[in-house]
Amino acid sequence: MDNQVKIPHGDEKVTVELTRKELMSLAGIKFYGNHNVEVSARKKLHDILESQETAHNQLYN
Repeated sequence: MDNQVKIPHGDEKVTVELTRKELMSLAGIKFYGNHNVEVSARKKLHDILESQETAHNQLYN
């Protein structure tokens, strides 16, 4: 059985603008008392993935 996951356009590069604190939080540094830093960073990543998927779907449909 093949266990590889195929992600369409998985090798394309994307650009996301993060603050240093957001980048640090994604790298595993904890900001105790300010959970919003990690939430903000993850939201930006989610938003860019969603917008890229939408753009690809519009291109190919």
